[in-house]
Amino acid sequence: MTNPALMTKRPRWRSLALLALLLTPLLWPLHQLAERYYSGELIEQNRQTLDLYVANLLGNLRRYEVLPPILGDLPAVRNVLQSPDDPAAMDKANRLLHKVREQVGADVIYLMDPQGNTLATSNWDQTDSFIDRNFAFRPYFREAIAGRPGRFFGLGTTSGKRGYYFAAAVREDNLNLGALVVKVDLDHTETLWGNTPEQLLVTDSNGVVILTSRGDWRFRATRPLDSAERAAISANIPYPTQSPPPLKIDESAWIRQNRDLEEIDWTVSILAPRTLIDRPVRTAVAIGGATLLVLILLVGLAMQRRRHYLERIALDTRARAELEQNVRERTQDLELLNSRLKDEVLEREQAQQELVRAQDELVQAGKLSALGTMSASISHELNQPLAAIRSYADNAGVLLDHERTDDARGNLKLISQLTERMASIIAHLRAFARRDRHAPESVALQPALDDALALLAKRRRAMEVELIRDLPEETLWVQAGETRLRQVLGNLLANALDALGEKPHPRRIWLSAERTAEGVQLHLRDNGPGFSAEALQRAREPFFTTKTSAQGLGLGLAICDTLMRALDGELLFANHPDGGALLTLRLHAAEHGLKPQSPEDFAV
Repeated sequence: MTNPALMTKRPRWRSLALLALLLTPLLWPLHQLAERYYSGELIEQNRQTLDLYVANLLGNLRRYEVLPPILGDLPAVRNVLQSPDDPAAMDKANRLLHKVREQVGADVIYLMDPQGNTLATSNWDQTDSFIDRNFAFRPYFREAIAGRPGRFFGLGTTSGKRGYYFAAAVREDNLNLGALVVKVDLDHTETLWGNTPEQLLVTDSNGVVILTSRGDWRFRATRPLDSAERAAISANIPYPTQSPPPLKIDESAWIRQNRDLEEIDWTVSILAPRTLIDRPVRTAVAIGGATLLVLILLVGLAMQRRRHYLERIALDTRARAELEQNVRERTQDLELLNSRLKDEVLEREQAQQELVRAQDELVQAGKLSALGTMSASISHELNQPLAAIRSYADNAGVLLDHERTDDARGNLKLISQLTERMASIIAHLRAFARRDRHAPESVALQPALDDALALLAKRRRAMEVELIRDLPEETLWVQAGETRLRQVLGNLLANALDALGEKPHPRRIWLSAERTAEGVQLHLRDNGPGFSAEALQRAREPFFTTKTSAQGLGLGLAICDTLMRALDGELLFANHPDGGALLTLRLHAAEHGLKPQSPEDFAV
């Protein structure tokens, strides 16, 4: 008689074996997916590492490339080229180059005459000094003498150290006096790369490895060299050998990423061993195989539990009942949550209404703030003409008492002009409040400056302030507004007098103007205390002032800066090297008597 248990057992294990055969091929796409994923992760990681190394290398080189033309303009350097037989000049240049080298961290800085002989160097006191050595065979010297920026990588013939050379010609008019060279040490850059599984290498235009994290790859050629390249290597001697041996790299064992540095014709490469991918891929495949094994075992367990089918039905029935109970409980929870949501919506609507009211109040506050700023601006701008009107009116009364009617009539005419200026100021402030744009017109700079000085002449004489003018005889025409320009000049001159108020004699104000390629520049300088560091940063801010509240509101410079920008000009603040403040007005030049646009109507 056949054993029923044996009949049941055989089909079950046969089915498990068939299932294992069907699922095993799934490990191949898993292997491909894992390899693609980890390759992408490694490539992205290496790309970031490569970006970091490239940025570090370029940053280290770029901070030195501006040094040769700057150092070539120093008088101590030029004196050596003009008087090569002067020991004192040579000693001064040597010490200067040594001091600069210590400050900037360069390897060596040296100066050569037009024949390539080294006259001065930062290592003049070292055993490997460059003094009297000739480097005319180097490409950087030939390029510098030809008037081009000299750049070159090479192994130092004296020091034996790798370096990158920056060179520039030292010129006097059209004559080449010599060349100044800065050498950057690249050995230190290579030591910063550390010891990692990834290998870094830098190849030059010849394909020769010049920097690498593996010493046995250094100065090896990554590609065959043609005859022209070999001739250039023999002439320039950039490597310790004139025939760099080939570098044989098994590309199948590495993942390579390159970055071309076009400005110096180098290529930076990072090579990651494929073993960094193989290990996690094998781990992923092993985990996948273990998962399949667990799945097969679970299927076998399920097949084994078929005999307990009735018990499972009973369990399902109880589970269904429990599920229905859970659904009822969840429904009650949802109803409670819905009620809470309704309450929250109502609260949010109330909060939204409160927010709208708060926003309305903020808008109203902003309007009041703007109104206060405009009122302060009008008060500040009208103080000067009002003071002048008061002075002219008092003088007119005195003149009438002395029966000097013509002089009194002149004062009354000036008062009329000042009232017109006040009306113009108010019109300009209204236009500024409306964000209107006042059309520029052709304005003579010297008469506008004379008017501003006339308003402050009495105060200046009372303070015994000496005025030093250095203005061109020809009239300088600028694009500006007639009133706005006088307004700016008056405010700046008044601020200069304020700065000189507490300074003992002598008190001076310098005025100078010049025509530049961009337009016209007016310089106003005083010998007062100058700007503090905070004042230089905040001078354009409204209501910022170093004066007391009785002396000013802190609006003068802010208004001047706003008016200059409205005229498409610029107002610059600085301290003069000899002390005192220096203010510069930059304006666009205009043709004599021309108005690029018709002025706007500022009638009140």
